[in-house]
Amino acid sequence: MALLKVKFNQKKRVKLAQGLWLMNWFSVFAGILVFSMGLFLKIELRKRSEVMDNSESHFVPNSLILMGILSCAFNGFAGKICYDSLDPAKFAKWKPLLKPYLALCCVFNMLLFFVALICFLMRGSLDSTLAQGLKNGMKFYRDTDTPGRCFMKKTIDMLQIEFKCCGNNGYKDWFEIQWISNRYLDFSSKEVKDRIKSNVDGRYLVDGVPFSCCNPSSPRPCIQYQVTNNSAHYSYDYQTEELNLWRRGCREALLNYYSGMMSSMGAVILLVWLFEMSVMVGLRLLHTSLESIANPEDPECESEGWILENSLKDTFKSALENLKKLGKFNQVEAGAEGAEGEEGGKTPAITTVS
Repeated sequence: MALLKVKFNQKKRVKLAQGLWLMNWFSVFAGILVFSMGLFLKIELRKRSEVMDNSESHFVPNSLILMGILSCAFNGFAGKICYDSLDPAKFAKWKPLLKPYLALCCVFNMLLFFVALICFLMRGSLDSTLAQGLKNGMKFYRDTDTPGRCFMKKTIDMLQIEFKCCGNNGYKDWFEIQWISNRYLDFSSKEVKDRIKSNVDGRYLVDGVPFSCCNPSSPRPCIQYQVTNNSAHYSYDYQTEELNLWRRGCREALLNYYSGMMSSMGAVILLVWLFEMSVMVGLRLLHTSLESIANPEDPECESEGWILENSLKDTFKSALENLKKLGKFNQVEAGAEGAEGEEGGKTPAITTVS
């Protein structure tokens, strides 16, 4: 028994073809939207590529760009088929291509659904990428005189100001690295010498943070040096002073920003996927209803359209049987080739009589 069998007359077939033509053009615009989202996400990721450890995060925007291009191509082609289906003479040339095209549509929709899932599941990979990238970026913060790294200070400062964050996981991350360049240290000072000697790696570490960590909403001037020394500042307790420095780490801020963006895009792509599925189902019904016309010379006669010629269970069994037959056929061919090789390897024995 066919799955989702529907009876059609000429009027219904024409309405279905016209509706599908319109839906395909809507799908083309949806493809442009997916392409635009991928391009926007790629630009946003490239803006902060200096604080990202690798290019794994670009898999999502690249996939969106590819799916957008494929969507425009597939739906533009389907729109042409639906338009030509109104004329039996024009539709005849598309008949041999429809089954392969529908198979490609199935693959395309599976990939589109996979990309939508990836948008929701990319958070873990993005987290590790940002964690390592920010860590490396903070190490290079002081290298304002080093070619290739001189821009890192500005990048980190602008990042912390824009996203209202400080450090990788928090402001205390700055205590663990030397973020002040040696160029601005007075090595004749006893305090500087003592701090460098007290560190195993010979680094100048302070309980201070860059100015970009300061919260402009703080009611008091920013305390960016001796942050953990309560006695160095009047009426100050660094554990309760909530408004002086940004408490949120930049990894969390960027992760929430990009994850929210990707989740929104994933939801849009799921809607596009549902729309594409409905177009594919409609195209299959149109295809089968036109093929099942009993008398091609009488276009007004009734016909039946369906999604699957047999039930889902029978179709699945048939597919399994075809796969088994294909496997056995390959085994037989391999066995025949092996037997031919053995026969070819045998050489007749030659006896000589002396």
